Amino acid sequence: MKHITLILIAMLFSVTAFAQKTYDTNFTQTKLMKVSGKTTNKVGHLTFDGNDQLSMIYSEPEGEYFKIEGNMVKINMDGKKADLDAEKVKMVGLQRATLLNCLAGNWEQAALDNNAELTVNEEKGLKTISIVANGKVPKGGYKSVVLTYRGDTMIKMILEEAIGIINTYEIE
Repeated sequence: MKHITLILIAMLFSVTAFAQKTYDTNFTQTKLMKVSGKTTNKVGHLTFDGNDQLSMIYSEPEGEYFKIEGNMVKINMDGKKADLDAEKVKMVGLQRATLLNCLAGNWEQAALDNNAELTVNEEKGLKTISIVANGKVPKGGYKSVVLTYRGDTMIKMILEEAIGIINTYEIE
């Protein structure tokens, strides 16, 4: 029985490792502030190692960045700079986990973390993953996350925060 259990664990690990996504690509970001209607557009380069290293380096505006390095979240955006420990700042920890899980293809965990329902729709060669909160959104969580894939490649990610900010990332 132990042998079968070890085989199943190894198979699960293999499937999970195979499903991990990595990225090294350009992106455009549109940020919408729902209350004011103000939009901001940015351009940058995204790298993700499939685990806990994410880097978004902006070329427009130059010098801005958003990085996840293990438990640290490093931000230089919109005139604000911060280095935050995701284990100490729970709100940041939830956002960090959601981003990493969505990029890695761990949608079920992202839905669970955000008290959300997960749906998958496939149509015209595109797969859309929707993660929509059930009622109250956890502090720092997302009201909704929509991921669009062409084949195995994510081409769009929309993150709607409970406070009315919607970030749309078009991934090249």
